[in-house]
Amino acid sequence: MTYTIAQINSMSQDEFVAALGAVFEETPAIARSTWQKRPFADVTDLHQQMVNAVKAMSKQQQLTLIRVHPDLGSKVKMAEASVQEQSGVGLDRLTAQEYQRFEQLNAAYKAKFGFPLIVAVKNHTKDSIFATFDERLENSADREFERAIAEIYQIAQFRLLAIVL
Repeated sequence: MTYTIAQINSMSQDEFVAALGAVFEETPAIARSTWQKRPFADVTDLHQQMVNAVKAMSKQQQLTLIRVHPDLGSKVKMAEASVQEQSGVGLDRLTAQEYQRFEQLNAAYKAKFGFPLIVAVKNHTKDSIFATFDERLENSADREFERAIAEIYQIAQFRLLAIVL
């Protein structure tokens, strides 16, 4: 369902969380705290206020947010938005060889950093995601934490743009 910014601004907190609680993967608390910042001038302002809510979280809370994201190319149950995003670049139609490669890269990445690779897949293809794994496996843990959070902000922006007109 889509909403105008006027509709978003007039929602109760429960309605707001129901509409926007999935913008940040399995973390409706971000929407809950952002509701208090109404009214929003536009979707950009709404996104920035949600980003500010994440920035106000402790590092441990941010790590939890990162860790609730699914592995790329995974066959596990995931949030509907993640299913749509991953299928949009064909990650739901991997060959056996591609699936095995994703499994190996996901395992190597998690072993090094302790969380899944976060990529705003709408900016990518399967091949560029494979290249991103290779590139980012070379980064430090601090750099990857920053990249994961930045990618989460981008994912949230894409999700908001699909919900708020």
